[in-house]
Amino acid sequence: MPNLNNIFMVDDDLAILDSMQFMLLQYGFNLQIYPSANQFLANSDISQPGCLIVDSKMPEITGQELQQTLVKGKSPLGIIFLTGHGDLPMAVQAFRQGACDFFQKPVKGIELVSAIEKALATSKYTFEAMQLRQRYSTLTERENQVLHLLIDGKTNKKMADILFVSLRTIEVHRSKIIKKLQVRNAAELAKFSPLLVD
Repeated sequence: MPNLNNIFMVDDDLAILDSMQFMLLQYGFNLQIYPSANQFLANSDISQPGCLIVDSKMPEITGQELQQTLVKGKSPLGIIFLTGHGDLPMAVQAFRQGACDFFQKPVKGIELVSAIEKALATSKYTFEAMQLRQRYSTLTERENQVLHLLIDGKTNKKMADILFVSLRTIEVHRSKIIKKLQVRNAAELAKFSPLLVD
């Protein structure tokens, strides 16, 4: 389950921050609030999964600029825009950059909670995929070949025939792949296979 403490909000309106923090506490969420993007960036670990609720129009760094910073930094945070000054082009741009949702203020609590849960789930998946890609880079060339054949649904016997190795060698490579990628079995690996194959 995603960490319910990794929910952040950045808004230059302190009254909005306080009211949102109180509202989300009623739903069991511990919202960490920041009055500026700079304070958020200085005090938060953006490399971890979580949810960021951000206003689009703020002094210094806008919500869109903060989103671009997070995208460039490969942050897995799910982003929800909550703004009093939104328009269709702004929303479209936010979604193109990977935003999970976009709301006009005021927003109903249940709608925001639903969006937060979706953003947390998306962020968790993104974070796991990033970790898996990093582990994928540790595979040897032969393990990579076996992995691709495994993803293609080849049996151990067929892989051994294709690669001109023994069945035991394939079993050893499969075991090393599962260990290096830190998945429990080939079925779990299949869930992430679209992330691994270009």
